[in-house]
Parts: sequence; structure tokens; C-alpha cells
Amino acid sequence: MGVVTKRSSMTYFSDAQDHYSHRVRIVLAEKGVTYDLEDIDPLELTEEVSELTPYNSLPVLLDRDLVLYESKVMMEYLDERFPHPPLLPVYPVTRAESRLWMHRIEKDWSPLVDIIVAANDPESVAVAVKELKESLTTVAPIFAEKPFFMSDEFTLVDCCLAPVLWRLEHFGVKLPNTRQTKPLHDYMERLFAREAFQESLTELEREMRA
Repeated sequence: MGVVTKRSSMTYFSDAQDHYSHRVRIVLAEKGVTYDLEDIDPLELTEEVSELTPYNSLPVLLDRDLVLYESKVMMEYLDERFPHPPLLPVYPVTRAESRLWMHRIEKDWSPLVDIIVAANDPESVAVAVKELKESLTTVAPIFAEKPFFMSDEFTLVDCCLAPVLWRLEHFGVKLPNTRQTKPLHDYMERLFAREAFQESLTELEREMRA
């Protein structure tokens, strides 16, 4: 697999509407990394991107000779390559717990988002919207315990969850405004107010909550 163009700086090939692409943009913004951003239509991949990934998919991170094409791998690579501020806990036990939460998001909520985005079948979309709403409503009280997801500090787990929460209204997922869900609404406000989060947004993503 060859690289079409040699680049001297880090380049991030991103889908401007995709929540997987968005999570990595949040990490890049939190770290203050200087990089070249190329927003690409996933249905019209460039020859360069097709050469870089065996899956013909986005996102793709190119750092000189290193090519990464899985969002969680990118996030952890960036956290290790640019250690300040740290976005994973220092201690092995809490670090493993954070990775497990990321895995849970990937298994429980991300597939529902993918079904909604694909919009292949109205019935499947309606079921996914209902399941996502009910699941988030059920876990909402846990956000009262810590300022971030099961943590006193902003972590990669929040980077995975924030893009999903930002898209809820766009997906037609209307969370009730009740005492039970208030901690989740407060958590969302904290996330969306972060300077790095605002910096990570594309114009298309801003329009999702216009």
C-alpha cells in the first residue's frame, strides 16, 4: 500500500458530518495540535485516501509515514504523542475502565447512531431513535456524580460521547427535560461550552443545532 503524496505535516482526512471523525477532531483541538484538515465526501474518496486505507473509509490520520484509519487508535495515539493535557487517566485500573467505557459506547450507542445516519429503513431508524433515547434517559442520573463521564477530568470517553449528544436533536432524539435527565442536560452544556469542542465543529455540524 503506497502513499500517493508525501506530506511534511500531520493531515487529518475527515467526514464533516461523521461522529467518528468528529471525536478525533475534538482530541486534536484539546491538544492544540497544528494539522492540515481535509474534509472529504465519504462517497467520493480521493485517490490519495483510497491508497492510505484498506477499507475505503474515513477518518484517516496521516502523520508523516504513519497512517491510522481507526478513530479510537487515532485518539490514543494523539494522547500519547501529545501528552498535555492528558486525556486518559494515569493509573492502569482507571485507564482500563476508561477504555472499557469507550468500548461500551462503541457497542451500545454508536451502532444506533449508524443506523439513524444510514437511514436505509424507516422502521429500523424509528427503533434506533427510540432505543437511543431510552438508553440515554436511563443512564442520565450517573452524570450527577462527576462533572464528566465517570471522571473528574475531561477524557477520551467524553470525546467519544460528545459527538453523539451533539447530534441528538438532528436525529430526532428528544430527551425529556425532567429531574432524572437534568444531570445529562447539564453535562451536555459543559461539553458543548468547551472551547476545544466549539473549535472542533465543522460548518455542517454547527447547522445540526442551529
